Amino acid sequence: MLNGWRAVSAGESPKRGGLVLGCVAAMLMSIINVVAGCTNFTGGMATPDTKVAPAYRSSVSASVSASIATSSIHESQRQQSLTTKAIRTSCDTLATSSSAAIDKVNVFVKTYNQGHSTGPTEGPAIDALNDSASTVSGALNDAMSSDLRDAFNAYVDAAHGVANAIGTHAPTGEFNKRVDQLNDTKTKALKLCLASF
Repeated sequence: MLNGWRAVSAGESPKRGGLVLGCVAAMLMSIINVVAGCTNFTGGMATPDTKVAPAYRSSVSASVSASIATSSIHESQRQQSLTTKAIRTSCDTLATSSSAAIDKVNVFVKTYNQGHSTGPTEGPAIDALNDSASTVSGALNDAMSSDLRDAFNAYVDAAHGVANAIGTHAPTGEFNKRVDQLNDTKTKALKLCLASF
């Protein structure tokens, strides 16, 4: 048994051709009737329902107000997120660079306390302190509160102060005073950082 089209002899072709044409014509007529059936017009004039229109306007107005409020809240949250990110970046900079500087200062102090020549440890400690001060100063930004900015600036000054004490071979008491100031300013700045998140 064959499925599908098959060849027909010349005598059968007009019967089948008529059948196919009849089917196509019937389909076209039904399509035209469906399309033609959709062309009914309704008489009258379009007028707004004056009783419902004020309620509709109020609904639209309330929807627009709610949308504006939601957008404002989202923008405020986005700005807060950017502020927090900027502060966190600055605080991470302070924590990282101050830790590296203090590590170098501790090597200098250990060498001094052991009675060895501090010459080889002075340069690295001074460089680390000045680099830290420069890095922290560069991390200041407008997102920071004035208290946090002041704390960062105090750390910068204290780091330069310790570097100067090492470079000028300040007396032990003066050196320790400057190191205490460095530690205090770093601690205060990091506490303010934590309070800012």
